[in-house]
Amino acid sequence: MKPSTSADKPLHWVGSSKKDLLGFPEATVDDFGYALGLVQMGGTPPTAKRWKGEGPGVFELVEDDRGGTYRVVYTVRFEKAVYVLHCFQKKSPSGIRTAQTDVDLIHERLKTAQTDYEARYGKKD
Repeated sequence: MKPSTSADKPLHWVGSSKKDLLGFPEATVDDFGYALGLVQMGGTPPTAKRWKGEGPGVFELVEDDRGGTYRVVYTVRFEKAVYVLHCFQKKSPSGIRTAQTDVDLIHERLKTAQTDYEARYGKKD
């Protein structure tokens, strides 16, 4: 097998995640864009935290802005690509906890990413 000429993994957007990200404040979009670029190159942004509940390889990025707190959840679970699962503004009325609708959406989009990955790159042996 020929080695890749570029270390960058492709970035795939699940559902409305790209459109949602582009609706964030410009400085926040820039910060997330830079962080996702690091992820594509195989790095881990200093702001990345493990996303609890989906096992290894799922992370979240968090940015605070005057307008609120914004999050991007992505997975590096797949060898050949990075998938952005969900981009959202945290509006949970229950304080620190993420809204269940967002948690459920991330779970469903992870399944969608798995299906897409297998269609694009084939199943793992």
